[in-house]
Amino acid sequence: LIAEPGTTTALVGSSGSGKSTLLSLIMAFNRPTSGRVLVDGRNLDQIRLSDYRDCLGVVLQENFLFDGTIAANIAFANRNATLEEIRNASRIAHCDEFIEQFQAGYDTIVGERGVKLSGGQRQRVAIARAILADPRLFILDEATSSLDSESESLIQDGLRALCQGRTTFVIAHRLSTIISADQILVLEGGEVIERGTHAQLLAEKGRYTQLYEKQYGLERNRFINPGEDFTPDLQRDVERV
Repeated sequence: LIAEPGTTTALVGSSGSGKSTLLSLIMAFNRPTSGRVLVDGRNLDQIRLSDYRDCLGVVLQENFLFDGTIAANIAFANRNATLEEIRNASRIAHCDEFIEQFQAGYDTIVGERGVKLSGGQRQRVAIARAILADPRLFILDEATSSLDSESESLIQDGLRALCQGRTTFVIAHRLSTIISADQILVLEGGEVIERGTHAQLLAEKGRYTQLYEKQYGLERNRFINPGEDFTPDLQRDVERV
């Protein structure tokens, strides 16, 4: 696996395929039993862990928020951030839309583990926190899985802008969110079984095509009449991409 600087690598696969394990290796939570993890040509084992993690921006499916203000939670990754910088990160993550509805605004207390916020709101706060960290390496683990379709669409533009110039690894439930990735890795049983862009993998008609066809069909079926024949036009998608 090689991820060139400034590119986005998407990880795809069913539950238990090894996506989270791979991210754990990249984040240095686990050490490889064989092989090496190299960062800019240096063995990760030879890099001070605190220095390495200072370069990481991470948004997980479940994100930890402490019992403090929204502003303090966003600024956790950058304690020297100004309120204007916090507001700017919030705008990119579309946090400002719900923060401004609270009487206390950015001084609103979120409660233990962010219990006073919805799942989607907690996730957007975590995204704003990662944006404020201004990381070299960005990790998105199912980063929009708690958002409704409208909220997900709003933050995708912000995330795409954020990923420019940063090495990014992303896991997503919705394959539509990773169509523009520089490379997509399909994992199964802890191994990479397919590699390529969205268009290349659809053209191969392998495991990725099966996953995409199944998901695309489920999403389209929400808008067609019961009993209507539906066959995804994969070739059309290849040409469109």
